[in-house]
Amino acid sequence: MPVNRRSFIRCASLAAAGSAAGMRPFGTLNALAQSAPDYKALVCVFLYGGNDANNTFVPFDTAGYNNYSSIRGPLAIAQNQLLQLGPLPNFALNPNLPDIATLFNNKNAAIVANVGTLVEPTTRAQFMANQSLPSNLFSHPDQQLEWQNAAASGATPTGWAGRIADTLAASYNSNATIPMITSVAGDTLFCNGQSSTPVSVSPGNVSGASCSEGTTECGAQLATAQALLTFDSGLSLIQADDSITTNAYKYAKILTAATQSVAPLQTAFPTNNGLAAQLQQIAQIIQVRSALGVNRQIFFAGIGNFDTHSDQLTLQNGLLAQISPALAAFYQATQELNVASNVTTFTMSDFSRTFQPNSNTGTDHAWGSHHIVLGGAVKGGQMYGTFPTLALAGPDDSGSNGRWVPTTGSAQYAATLAQWFGVSASQLPTIFPNIGSFATSNLGFI
Repeated sequence: MPVNRRSFIRCASLAAAGSAAGMRPFGTLNALAQSAPDYKALVCVFLYGGNDANNTFVPFDTAGYNNYSSIRGPLAIAQNQLLQLGPLPNFALNPNLPDIATLFNNKNAAIVANVGTLVEPTTRAQFMANQSLPSNLFSHPDQQLEWQNAAASGATPTGWAGRIADTLAASYNSNATIPMITSVAGDTLFCNGQSSTPVSVSPGNVSGASCSEGTTECGAQLATAQALLTFDSGLSLIQADDSITTNAYKYAKILTAATQSVAPLQTAFPTNNGLAAQLQQIAQIIQVRSALGVNRQIFFAGIGNFDTHSDQLTLQNGLLAQISPALAAFYQATQELNVASNVTTFTMSDFSRTFQPNSNTGTDHAWGSHHIVLGGAVKGGQMYGTFPTLALAGPDDSGSNGRWVPTTGSAQYAATLAQWFGVSASQLPTIFPNIGSFATSNLGFI
């Protein structure tokens, strides 16, 4: 997808200001005060590369497991290693997700089954006839964009979180000193609205660019950079970039002042774990929500690479082993902050992987996938949606390799989260243009 003007300017400002960027000016820093009781936050964790959901959420009953094992062959996980789910005994989680299993068993996490990008409800027959399909299925960049913009094409220039910010920021965050959306995983379409853009933060470095040349030299560098921002070039593109970069410095200063004004969180996050570092940074920003004047926040984090065309068991198991303790620590942090019921975390990914292995003990690009949602408001311990029939060339297979035709649209998944967040039924079509094609816009998991 070509980089649009807003993305180009924002990337330029990131280079100038380190890792904190934004676009819209807000007022001065609010005094620390008790958070408004209706505070809510959504936290997206994107699993880049296409996580193999077939080895994440596995049938555990005798017939279901035997069918799974016979088709998965060398990729089948031994049944005695799987983590059977107490409230859902016919299913189990990957053995590298023990913390998620505990959250599920405690009814703080749920599984949403067979979700994928859809224009409208679609059957195998309709797929074979090429009727009303999302563009460029099985393509990493296109499917990442379509998950993030909840549209039929990756060409849509705004993300669904950005459109939520466009719609709700004035109502919920009228006194905010930073934008509604914060990314701790770089510039993504998910965060971009028509009139709103995110703050971008590098985990552990809310103050922006670092300098190691001594106090005098660093002060001089900063003064020079800020002086350049006041230079009147007469060129509108440069002046727009100067304005955005000025805001980037401002947001960095606001975040630094806010996070330095509170005691560190007591929750221990895993070390040497990139996702844990991102989620710890998110928790620290949630901790200072009152100082930032926000009642609604959306966060974006990411981890990869799940593109497991070979040696899948080793690669995927290692990634899931990072996700499980990172999400558990983040949930514990929300409990420490007394906002567990106000923060909902959810996964997204390009797609799942083929149920049938390839010749390299890996899998290829597929479609419908299973996702995890967790938080105190989640109606946990349950599976939502419809689990596919695990049969090659069966009723849910788009072909003959186990590429499941989604039974739940990614727009339905997103719209459920959005409504909990505060989006009204009348606002849904603005944010999710295709939501009217589906029988329900709320899956009931939260």
